Amino acid sequence: MIDFLIIGGGIAGLSAGARLSEHGSVTVLEAEDALGYHASGRSAALFEEGYGPPSVVALNKASAEFFFTNDYLTPRGLMLLAKSDQAEQFRKDLSELGMTEISVADAMVHVPVLNPETVAYAALSEGAYDIDTDRVLQDFARTIRANAGSVLTRQKVTRIRKDGNWLVEAADVFQARTIVNSAGAWADEVARMAGIAPIGITPRRRSMARLPAPGGHDVKNWPMMLGAGETWYAKPDAGKLLVSPSEADPVEPHDAYADDMVLAEGLARYEEMVNSPVTRVETNWAGLRSFAPDGTLVLGPDPSDESFVWSAGQGGYGFQTAPAASRLVADLALGRAPELDAAMVSALAVSRLR
Repeated sequence: MIDFLIIGGGIAGLSAGARLSEHGSVTVLEAEDALGYHASGRSAALFEEGYGPPSVVALNKASAEFFFTNDYLTPRGLMLLAKSDQAEQFRKDLSELGMTEISVADAMVHVPVLNPETVAYAALSEGAYDIDTDRVLQDFARTIRANAGSVLTRQKVTRIRKDGNWLVEAADVFQARTIVNSAGAWADEVARMAGIAPIGITPRRRSMARLPAPGGHDVKNWPMMLGAGETWYAKPDAGKLLVSPSEADPVEPHDAYADDMVLAEGLARYEEMVNSPVTRVETNWAGLRSFAPDGTLVLGPDPSDESFVWSAGQGGYGFQTAPAASRLVADLALGRAPELDAAMVSALAVSRLR
């Protein structure tokens, strides 16, 4: 008998499993051949405390100490860029992200390929960091195993039923007291199998292209660049530049791939703001960010059955919220008083969607 059966081997499932493994037996089931295969393996890997709606920002702030203490972060910086006709959106983004406006000339010191004829507004935040996402995933998995838990791949769940305890059929059959639904884009499908009402999770595609460093520049110290209204972003990565159209197109759960037309539109928006044309795309891919109807995470037991616990709807915030989100999931699953204040717990609860 397993105390906590975690369905999903991405950041949500592994972080929740690590927290719970200190208090009972844990088994994590991942459908794919590797951990973090879908959204977690295709993350922008950025920690920015002010990014997201209020409940996400609260989780970000509560997660910061974990990241800094364990040396998972590397300074990156975030630059907001806008054209002359985007002044209103620029001011809105500037306020929401708590950034400092700088001159275009100063922006070009940080990113010399910016086009001063199209970039009219710029802002900079030094409080943005790269997350070592692979090490975070592996460390959570290592904690589970160190606490005598199991992390299993190639275990696609095909049937769930309850007969006193939960019986879950995958490549093997498992019996558990509590299920933690961390299945990302498939979270509602897992709920339906368990006889639990879905919460309206919508997977949304986000495409990405890897480009050679523009103009042969050394990009390692460039900040991540964000277009006003989050219409595109570009981020240095291993000497290359990752560029995304930042789309959020609703799709069915699947192994996502980039939409060529959407990707081309995003590359054009990026290209408009720089003086170095895009001449080659080395590779491209896409990931699914899964959102609840109100755009924030869903954490905690289902009101209809407290032995079915949600850790879903991470959207694009999964890694940067994981330390605090997993602690909240564990607290609620164990019946302990959460460290977050009651208003934030309510804003993240399943009951808000019922």
